[in-house]
Amino acid sequence: MTSPNGSSRRTALQGAAFAALALAGLSVPAAAAPDTYPSRVMTMVVPFAAGGPTDVLARVLSAHMSKTLGQQVVVENPGGGGGSIGSARVARSDPDGYTMVMGNLGSHAAAVGIYDNLPYDPVKDFQPVMLIGTTPMVVVVNKDLPVKSLKELVDYAKANPGKVGYGTAGKGSIGHLAGISFNQLTGAGLTHIPYRGLSQAMTDVIAGQIPMMFDQVVSGAPHIRTGAVRALAIAGPKRAEALPDVPSAPEAGLAEFETLAWSALFLPKNTPKPIVDELVAALEAAFRDEGIQKRMKELGNEVPPPEQRTPQALRDFVTAEIAKWTPMIKASGER
Repeated sequence: MTSPNGSSRRTALQGAAFAALALAGLSVPAAAAPDTYPSRVMTMVVPFAAGGPTDVLARVLSAHMSKTLGQQVVVENPGGGGGSIGSARVARSDPDGYTMVMGNLGSHAAAVGIYDNLPYDPVKDFQPVMLIGTTPMVVVVNKDLPVKSLKELVDYAKANPGKVGYGTAGKGSIGHLAGISFNQLTGAGLTHIPYRGLSQAMTDVIAGQIPMMFDQVVSGAPHIRTGAVRALAIAGPKRAEALPDVPSAPEAGLAEFETLAWSALFLPKNTPKPIVDELVAALEAAFRDEGIQKRMKELGNEVPPPEQRTPQALRDFVTAEIAKWTPMIKASGER
């Protein structure tokens, strides 16, 4: 962000330049308009239920961005359709920088394989801003379920076909993808039980209404730490800093099991570059804040290295994720 004095000087200089252009009968360059951005409240759409992992992350960052940008960033939660409803709303919004979406693996990659008539193209209909962070999934079971390892879970599921279900935030959600991957790797035959949000699924796992779920570390960790549920393994190659006592997938005997949840910020396509740059700068300022860094660690969110925090890097990442998950989803038949 430019300092207040620098901003005033820049504005004065540009104002003089525009006046000269006007006197000469020339039009003001369109690219100059974003210099006043932002001048009003901005909306960050989180297309999932309030209180979920993506929502928590969005609220942490939006609060800091509001201070940096000098305008409030309001979070809204138009959920439904695995994130597709809210994402479609942003895709149709004016490319003026005042409406953005915090998308994730479900809404901006898996949705391509899940829905035949997805109302947007995750790559073509959005201007990527930044990959915000990644966090592995964790396999969570009811504390009274007679399993204490992934092997025991697979054996139990095979011995009780059709009776072991896993709760998720809905079709195409990250938890659903983890379940698809787990079933394909193990043949466990777990049954998908979709909810409207992760919090209700966790409530039912704790109460014993359903036996298990694949949760994000950010939302599962508090319940795991208190012993309300049991964690069997991290769905990734290494242990999670937020849950150091939970074994990684390789340690648990299933090295191929890796489902990485991620969140990223997107704008409507054709948003001017100066606006994109302004939001990138605001996010970078947040990541430099020690309080934000601490909160990210508490949430189990790993901030990508600088070279992965560019708009082009995010576009490439989303393209790769779509290529990875679409064949897997279609092969599973769970659409």
